[in-house]
Amino acid sequence: MAWGMEERTVSPVIGWARIATGLAQGLLLWGLVEATKHKVWPATDDVTMGALSTVAAMVPIVLLGGLAEIRRLTLIIWASVAAVVLAGLAVHDVASRATENPGVGGLVDDGFWFAAGLFIAHHLVAAADADRKLIARFATYFDLAWKHGVQLVMSAAFVGVFWLVLALGAGLFKLIGIDFVAELIAKPWFALPASGAMFAAAVQLTDVRHGLIRGIRTVALTLLSWLLPVLAFLTGAFLVALPFTGLEPLWESWSATGILLSASAVMIILINAAYQDGEPDTPTPLILRWAARLGGLLLIPLIGLAGYALSLRIGQYGLTPDRILGVACVIAGACYAVGYAVAAVLPGAWMKLLELTNVVTAFVTVGLILALFSPLADPAKLSVNDQMARIADGRLKPDKVDYRFLRFDSERYGVAALETLKKKGGETGKRAAVALTATNRYAESELTAAANAEDIAVWPKGRILPPEFLARAWDEFPQGRSWCRQTRSDCDAVFVDLDGDGHEEIVLRRRDGATVYERRADNGWAVVGTANGFRCDGAVQALREGRFKLVAPRWRDFEINGLRVHIDATWEGCDGTPGTNSVTIVNVPPKR
Repeated sequence: MAWGMEERTVSPVIGWARIATGLAQGLLLWGLVEATKHKVWPATDDVTMGALSTVAAMVPIVLLGGLAEIRRLTLIIWASVAAVVLAGLAVHDVASRATENPGVGGLVDDGFWFAAGLFIAHHLVAAADADRKLIARFATYFDLAWKHGVQLVMSAAFVGVFWLVLALGAGLFKLIGIDFVAELIAKPWFALPASGAMFAAAVQLTDVRHGLIRGIRTVALTLLSWLLPVLAFLTGAFLVALPFTGLEPLWESWSATGILLSASAVMIILINAAYQDGEPDTPTPLILRWAARLGGLLLIPLIGLAGYALSLRIGQYGLTPDRILGVACVIAGACYAVGYAVAAVLPGAWMKLLELTNVVTAFVTVGLILALFSPLADPAKLSVNDQMARIADGRLKPDKVDYRFLRFDSERYGVAALETLKKKGGETGKRAAVALTATNRYAESELTAAANAEDIAVWPKGRILPPEFLARAWDEFPQGRSWCRQTRSDCDAVFVDLDGDGHEEIVLRRRDGATVYERRADNGWAVVGTANGFRCDGAVQALREGRFKLVAPRWRDFEINGLRVHIDATWEGCDGTPGTNSVTIVNVPPKR
């Protein structure tokens, strides 16, 4: 029987220690909130604030989980190491921001990744301590990780229900004109310590009722495991269909890597749900055994395709922080894929190599997180270095450099790169200087007006978008540019006089929707409506070729007390179902 599976008694002393830890966490967080509110130290120092808030939010969770699982000395050492490492990562996270673009106070941007790495590392330590050896038995890793995962979910749900009960009680008192309870629970000095204490109490209660946790875990894993054959079949069918469809549709989706990696992650979770702790007393139905073997083999092409798609993007456009995180996910996924594929074909015990694969990949994942969110392999730094190398060797011309990325999305490394480019002069230096003056990532300028034009196909052919539209309209309505920048091959601007006043509007189309812009008396452009219904086969091509006509609306507008109200008429869609295909212009102000 796996370690910890038997019923055990948790000392009340541990329970009180947990509640005290939760209270202390809540009070510390309340103190940080108050410091932010009153603009006093440590809130006046973003770096210190980032370190303290990260440690206060995460290290107490380590203590709550470790008090009943880890020997005292080991727990003290581990919690101290975790605090130092988390503080260091937070310091780097906050300090990396450009001073001109600091973000949100001292809050870290990468807290999710810190928490994920901490969860994995904690169970590597806890299992090793439980088995009294550096590499524990797989059953110990399995039991502790899944137990604490269920505990976290249940404890968070308990805190949520606790607040629903408090809100209900406050509502009852409000019915008789007493607002004290509602005002009390809204105070941070009450809310944060109370939440911390309730979360700690829930951890203790679920620890005492260990059989309950085990039962919930077993039911959840059993249900999940029966989804494995479904996913294995769908994935296999997808891969069989690829030779007939080709890879081009994958690349056109602009989300191939994310979907492939997500499918791989779910496959890994479901295989583990079927395998569980691998102990002989955990029998697995034959269909799940074969589905797990098939899933392990299918991970190879899934991860391979994800890596190939990512390499194409990097080769074409260079590194970005998201792509570097994608590379890290592909590396971790490759560890799983190779190990699970070998486990699927090896004779002997069913998928036995899965155990070693999981442990090794856990260490690899922790190492990747430490590298990526420290100066060692900071994604922003690597991305900027790649961009600068492409500029230096001529692969990126001055008009193709993503100055916006360097200014707003690559932290202090990008700002430093812009300063370097500015000093070098030339066209690139001129554009870098303009980018350095930008204070709004969405604001357009001479720097980006030309780039905007490259993102759009203009119809009728030969027409050119007005410079004031490129430089000004999207300054006020940035959603237009973001649409076109994301799908450069599927964005059209059509000149058409929609209202018959002798002046053309611009219809900016992306996929099946469009935004309508109107020129104003001051030569500016403003959004006056939206249009839908371009999804039908041939509709986009007909729009581009001018094979359309303007017709009067079937339904006239209301005018109520001088206010014009427009009706969005329904239409028969491509498949005969109702849809909308109207330009929505509601309460339009007169032209200026």
